[in-house]
Amino acid sequence: MVAIEVVPAWMAELDDEDAAFVKRFLLASGSLKEVARQYGVTYPTVRLRLDRLIQKIRIGEGIENDSSIALIKRLAVNEKIDFDAAKALISEYRKTKSGGE
Repeated sequence: MVAIEVVPAWMAELDDEDAAFVKRFLLASGSLKEVARQYGVTYPTVRLRLDRLIQKIRIGEGIENDSSIALIKRLAVNEKIDFDAAKALISEYRKTKSGGE
């Protein structure tokens, strides 16, 4: 077995809970039903957690180079603001940055 020499940035950014979730998901062969059973929660709860983890990873990949936009997206993923508010903030920010009103 060959160990990973360089851990991808998105992996390094995972907190312990997220890393444990990914491990369970992989060991369950990607079965969300099995992961839900292991955690003792419903399938929709696990699906929501996976969706949020996917969003965190996308943000962590540096898709958005603007730190202000990345912050707004992180706030939305962590449920500090809702996604509609995040979209509105990003839209307004981009308008002001491009000089539009």
